[in-house]
Amino acid sequence: MKLQQLRYIVEIVNQNLNITEAAEVLYTSQPGISKQVRLLESELGVNIFERNGKHVKGLTPAGEKIVAIARELLVKAQSIKSVAEEQTRPNKGVLRIATTNTQARYMLPEVIEKFKARYPEVSLHLHQGSPNQIYDALMAGEVDLAITTEAQYLFEEAILLPCYWWNRSVIVKPDHPLATFVNQSQNLTVEELGKYDLITYTFGFTGQSDLDHAFNKEGILPNIVFTATDADVIKTYVRLGLGVGIMASMAYTEVDKDLVAINASHLFQPSMTQIAFKRGTFLRNYMYDFIHYFSPHLTRVQVEKAEQLRDNNAISRLFERVSLEEK
Repeated sequence: MKLQQLRYIVEIVNQNLNITEAAEVLYTSQPGISKQVRLLESELGVNIFERNGKHVKGLTPAGEKIVAIARELLVKAQSIKSVAEEQTRPNKGVLRIATTNTQARYMLPEVIEKFKARYPEVSLHLHQGSPNQIYDALMAGEVDLAITTEAQYLFEEAILLPCYWWNRSVIVKPDHPLATFVNQSQNLTVEELGKYDLITYTFGFTGQSDLDHAFNKEGILPNIVFTATDADVIKTYVRLGLGVGIMASMAYTEVDKDLVAINASHLFQPSMTQIAFKRGTFLRNYMYDFIHYFSPHLTRVQVEKAEQLRDNNAISRLFERVSLEEK
């Protein structure tokens, strides 16, 4: 059994059982991967994949367990490399981060500027996507850290650290009827919002979001006409008159003065931004520093305490007395 064989079976799963795409990601050939998978199955004496002729159609029961263990072993193998690199090249390496477009555009620039000033030889790679994509990238080992603002329930198998609260604003054109609430935002109601077509984040309404809870509480079914992962896209379609935008308040800036932003913090519970990494990951010193730059209360000592706890409920209790900043 070789680590490379384990990489192959994990990547096949990551690529939705497409061996050709797995080969492209791993810079090898499809026949080469197929051969190594067969050799591994022969050595183990079980099939990892269910097949229909030459096509892989799923994992066998044994294969599901084998792939899960393979993921853990690959994380450990990478951790061994990281330990060595920490000794030989402490200020040089790679940091891969997955986050939302809003975080990348409005919250990370100052953090990254500070980080690069401290670690100019660390190559930084930013992956942007939806909460599901962020989770998948983290669990597949494609990124080191994930910054998530929604659907934290996905991250039960990762270490999840609280960073700050963020609120929402309602965004409209100046001639929209809701614009009259700009100086009396406390009078804006969910019922009033429910009269209009809405534009919000792709994960704005999932059955478990703060938006869902607010509308469900009032017995209102919102009319969502457009969703996007990017606040700038939401603003663009508000400008086109497609509907009323609901987005993170932090995404409304000086360049958006042609739009009206109405504080909606009284309508929707604030959401928490959290930073996550896989359990068992060896964090380089510069990774601890990045986490601290992003959220100052997350010192190395606190992060290491969180790493020792059994689950995210215990981690939440660790930070329950910390007053998180609101954005």
